[in-house]
This record gives sequence, structure tokens and C-alpha cells, in this order.
Amino acid sequence: MSDTAKKIPLKNYIKNAYKYRYLMQEIVRKNVKLQYRDSVLGMFWTFLQPLLTTIVLVFIFGTVFGKSNDGVVCYPVYLLIGRLLYEFFTQSTKRAMRSIRNSASVLKKVYVPKYIYPVSNVLSNFVTFAISLLVLVVVMGYFLIKNQMMDVPKYPDLHLSLTAFTCFIPVIILCVLSLGVGLILSVLNVFFKDIEYIYDVICTMLFYATPIMYRLKSLGIEEGAIVGRILKLNPLYSIIEMFRCSVLYCRPFDMNHLIYASVFSVVTLLLGVLIFYKNQDKFILHI
Repeated sequence: MSDTAKKIPLKNYIKNAYKYRYLMQEIVRKNVKLQYRDSVLGMFWTFLQPLLTTIVLVFIFGTVFGKSNDGVVCYPVYLLIGRLLYEFFTQSTKRAMRSIRNSASVLKKVYVPKYIYPVSNVLSNFVTFAISLLVLVVVMGYFLIKNQMMDVPKYPDLHLSLTAFTCFIPVIILCVLSLGVGLILSVLNVFFKDIEYIYDVICTMLFYATPIMYRLKSLGIEEGAIVGRILKLNPLYSIIEMFRCSVLYCRPFDMNHLIYASVFSVVTLLLGVLIFYKNQDKFILHI
């Protein structure tokens, strides 16, 4: 590797990403096709899976966390938003984590910028995530129509607003965070295979530590309590809350959420790029 590449790795990364953009597109397309290749319903599972999961979770937890006086607005939509964003983060980071090991046969034979594989896995998962957002549109549309048909709307605070168009901001932040975490995990997985099992446990803990099914207020946590502060350190909390503000609450973002999530995600991405760049030449010895 040249001295210039060592001095300006980020510039070389960007140049290679553009140079190999068509390869990246093909990998993304292949990953999306292979995801449901052997299933009868195919891509329809991208729509059906979150819908069925949400119905089950609403049935189980709706009476506990979905009370109208809990400030949820519409619990099914509230839960679906949290689940979709959480699934995108966990699935994209898990696939990025395994990407280098899964591509070992190619990396040993042909030169390809190695970061293309974790990046492609995050992007392919973003495609399926974007398709699954149709579920959110359908569910919100169902409850909006149902409200119109009832003399006394069950969800009177549920309505559409122009703030919904700002939902792309937390999605971009989530993509940046997923890519940064994915790059770090892909490196760790090369040298430390057990990280896959550890990360599964972390994802389970993250599911319950993120307000997906509940609101922090519903847990009875006092304002300023240590437990509440710890839970708010989770960047997914800020990202999901911003998305809910856009789509569900129809109000501007909390600037604290926006600043914290943005800074955390960008720093994670820069750290991921640095760690990946420093260790990529050692991959071939371990895969």
C-alpha cells in the first residue's frame, strides 16, 4: 500500500467506492434476490413478516402499554415504527458482520475493496427496509380510515401532517449508524468468531432496552432517574423517537435527540472506517 493511501485513506475509500459502484450494485441486487429465493411468497415476506409480528405484539402487549391515556396516540403504529427501525439496524449490522467471512473465497482470489461487502449488505437491507415501510403506510391508512368511519374516533390524535416528510432524516442517521457498527463488527468477526454469539445477546438486550413496545413514562421511571438516563444513551432511542415525531406525533424533532444521534452515528462511522482500514490487510490471514 502506498504512503499516499496511508495518509488519506478516506479519499481512497471514496474513489474506490465510485470505481466499483457497479459491482456494489450487483452485490446489493444479488443479496435482495437471495434473501427470499427459496420461499413461496418471495419478496412479499418483506411486507407480510413485520405486519404479522406487529399483530402478535399488539395482541400481547396492547392492553399493557397501549392505553389511550399513555400518550401513545396509536399503539399499533407506535409499535410498528419501533420494530421496523430496530429490525433494520440489527439485521443490517448482523449481515455486515458476517460479510467478510462469507466472501472469503472471492477475497482470496480477486482484488476487491473489502469494505464493499459490509457496505453492500447494509444497502441491500435498506432496500428491504424501504419496501417494508409500505406496511407502515397501510397500517396508518387503515386506522385513519377507521377513525373517519367512527362517530367517536378511537385514535383522535392520529392524523397526517407535512412533518411526515422529515422522516428521512432519522432514517439517514440510522443508516450511518448501521454502517459504522457493521464495519466494526465485520472486523471483530474476522479475528474473534464468538462475536456473532455475543452480538445476538446484545441485540436481545437492545430490543428490551429500546422503547419499541413501551414508553419510558409507562415504566414509572421518575424524571432524571439514573435508569432513564442510561436508557436514553441508546442512540436507537433518539432515532426512533425522531421518526415517531415525524410520522406519529406530527411535531418537530427534539433537537437533543437530533444532535446526539447525529454525532454518535458520525463518530461511530468514522471509527468504523478507521478500524476497518487499519486491519483490512490482515483479513486474508484469518478468513
